[in-house]
Amino acid sequence: MKRHHWLIATFACIVFAIIAPALAAVYTSSVVAAHREQIQLTLFATYAIERTDTTFSGVSQALMQTQMLTDKPCSKEHMDDLKRIAIETRPITEIGYFDDGLLKCTSWGMAGMRVAAGTPAFTTRNGVKVVLNMTASIPTTANMLGLQRGAYCILIDPKWFVDEIVPKGVQIAVASPDGTVVAALNHPDPAVIRQFLKPSDTKPPSRYLGAVVRGSDWTAIAITPRASIWTSMQEELLVFLPIAGVISTGMVILTIWLSRRRLSLRGELAIAIRRREFTVVYQPLIELKTGICVGAEALVRWRRPDGAMVMPDLFIPIAENSKMISQITEQVVANTVRDLGDVLAADEALHVAINMAADDLAQGRILTVVQRAIRGTGIRTEQIWLEATERGFMDPKSTRTIIEKARELGHSIAIDDFGTGYSSLHYLQELPVDTLKIDKSFISTLGTDSATSPIAAHIIAMAKSLDLIIVAEGIERQEKADYLIAHGVQFGQGWLYSPPLPAQEFIEFYKAQKATKGAGPAIIRKKKHA
Repeated sequence: MKRHHWLIATFACIVFAIIAPALAAVYTSSVVAAHREQIQLTLFATYAIERTDTTFSGVSQALMQTQMLTDKPCSKEHMDDLKRIAIETRPITEIGYFDDGLLKCTSWGMAGMRVAAGTPAFTTRNGVKVVLNMTASIPTTANMLGLQRGAYCILIDPKWFVDEIVPKGVQIAVASPDGTVVAALNHPDPAVIRQFLKPSDTKPPSRYLGAVVRGSDWTAIAITPRASIWTSMQEELLVFLPIAGVISTGMVILTIWLSRRRLSLRGELAIAIRRREFTVVYQPLIELKTGICVGAEALVRWRRPDGAMVMPDLFIPIAENSKMISQITEQVVANTVRDLGDVLAADEALHVAINMAADDLAQGRILTVVQRAIRGTGIRTEQIWLEATERGFMDPKSTRTIIEKARELGHSIAIDDFGTGYSSLHYLQELPVDTLKIDKSFISTLGTDSATSPIAAHIIAMAKSLDLIIVAEGIERQEKADYLIAHGVQFGQGWLYSPPLPAQEFIEFYKAQKATKGAGPAIIRKKKHA
């Protein structure tokens, strides 16, 4: 992914991290508030059922008492008994006695008008007939509910079924088994009540929350407009919004951290290792006297997916500091064997130098990596040089074992960029190395008035005194090459001969040089070590 694409993605993630938890808090608050409201509505409906059952039970007992009266119907004694029963049962407004289907007397006295008993809307399980919208003998604004058994009918105010205190906006209805509403509180919409009374697979109105509780003879419904949960939702938001804020802050911090890690060179380096974005180019190694190409130094290159190149001087130190260099070295070894495996196996005079970092040398794992890579390829160990800078050899005692093991396997060992670190004659005497490579910064000052100009001569003299093979790096002009030849330097590399080449171009260069100059030695290493 390109950098600007990643920045866009990061911005999108930050926006998401800010908005998503807030939306989740709002949604969660609404769900919790709705759930709390649902529980409350269920309690209201349950209480309505309980009150209806209690009221109906008391009235049913009163009806049973009327069936046991023995006085002459509508006599003073009979009407006194009716009045007593009505007083003893609070919900009762009136008890009427019907003769031949017409009202004859009530608990208030003789009927002024012969009113018909009315048609029952339904009959309960215990045989009580329920008549809706009856009128009491005394003045009242309410339509009475008539409960009939035999010749008697008890009138009650339906509000007794729903006599409870509820929050503003809550509406309650009590209905018969067939859905007939017999009592209501706060004027619920009959159409909405009917919707809630439909079978459970029928979706209720989305504008309302509701709870339905069914009893043996009655059904209670408590509803409220969905908008009424806003107050409860605000209370929940006071809890969930701070949590959302913490989550949002954490997500933003994590996004920025991941983005910075991804956009930082270290982060991109880790990704590049996983994606195996590293390639190898090969700088020819030339025998100075003859011009024969004896091999090449494998140089790692990192090309990003967008085509941009990252300089080794930039990413190698980061890889070393972050302990990722060994993984890059493994890819260099694998790529080198893949690129040059056939020509190395076919030509034992061809050598390739692979750079080791300090960690590679300290761990010694590089030997296992190389041996595993060349196993079964026909490549000889003697064809693989292992190079490390002076920093890799700073502890001669600990590295000597690894170097000796490498030489036993057949590898030639070289100190790369010599002169830029903590070098000394004693330091070189302690290490069983084969080759010393003079850093290009000293080669470039040969024959000039620079303060570092004499250093190359001292390094050459030091190496010759130890019988080390000498390689000069960064040769760009012929007079430099002539100077080096005159002072006994055997090998060199630099743009005078060739820049670093892709694998196929190097193979073609090597074959052309071999055809015109001849082949180099099969083994290039110091013969003896102390």
